[in-house]
Amino acid sequence: MDSKFAHIIVFFLLATSFDTLMARKESDGSEVTNINKLEFEPFCKGKLIWPELIGVPTKLAKKIIEKENPSINDVPIVLSGTPIPLDYRCNRVRLVDNILGDVVVIPVVS
Repeated sequence: MDSKFAHIIVFFLLATSFDTLMARKESDGSEVTNINKLEFEPFCKGKLIWPELIGVPTKLAKKIIEKENPSINDVPIVLSGTPIPLDYRCNRVRLVDNILGDVVVIPVVS
C-alpha cells in the first residue's frame, strides 16, 4: 500500500514540475501569426478561437466560451492525449485539459 502511495506522490510531483503551455504574444517574434482572424472559416459565426484561455481551469474556460459565442452549445472537456474524431462542427469547442484541470491546448471551434 505504501509503495502505491509513493508512486502517486511521485507522479503528482512530476506532473506539477512541468510548465503550463502559454500562448505567445505577437511581440515575441515574426513567426507568431494572428490567430484571432481565421479567414478560412467564413461559415462559422462569432469568435472562433481563444488563445487567452491557456492555463485557465477548464470549467471556467467553458463558461467564458459559451458567453463569448452563444452559438457554441457543445463544449466537451477532453484529457490531453485522448484520441478525438476529426469531424468539424461550428457549435463545438473541445477543451483539452491536463490532470490538474487546466486548458493546455488553444481552444478552437472544431
